Amino acid sequence: MYSYIKGSIEEINLDSLVIEANNIGYKVNVSSNTLSDLKLGKEYKIYTKLIVREDDMSLCGFSTKEELNMFELLNSVSKIGPKVALGILSFATPKQIGAYIVSEDVAKMSKAPGVGKKTAERIILELKDKIDKNNIEFEPTLLSQAPIVVSQDEAVDALIALGYSSQESKEAVNNCKKGGMNTEDIIKKSLSYLMSKSLR
Repeated sequence: MYSYIKGSIEEINLDSLVIEANNIGYKVNVSSNTLSDLKLGKEYKIYTKLIVREDDMSLCGFSTKEELNMFELLNSVSKIGPKVALGILSFATPKQIGAYIVSEDVAKMSKAPGVGKKTAERIILELKDKIDKNNIEFEPTLLSQAPIVVSQDEAVDALIALGYSSQESKEAVNNCKKGGMNTEDIIKKSLSYLMSKSLR
């Protein structure tokens, strides 16, 4: 029903805002990540998703289409409602959430508000094949706790675990590995190589 609302931010609350467009103030539920991008009195385009229930209608809003897309993915998971989905988006950026899902990092996902171990496992199970691998962001802690030099085989195995074929992984590591690089460096360089190659 609504694709976006463009107008002035009139109120900023803990988990919502009021945006005025054509003399109408719309209350929109948002994540803290979206709130951090906004300032009172300034004009913004807020992408929206209308949530319709038997006893309520509400708007959820997002400062980027990327966040809207991740919200829709999270909201599609069984037993994940809009409130929990927004809580997850307040916990991490869409790129980071995508990385947690692709790397099957249950420990990280379960730290999001309203998400325990079982819910994190369900999110990963239902979404790991739906995440765009070209639009994720790995944190150093996801890949290595310390700058330890690793063998080529370990780097290849890590890429295979992220869903790439053995041939793709070996080619990427061979092209990107340099002496003295640690796990994080090798995998990040290799991921960039694979992503750029897929866009050609």
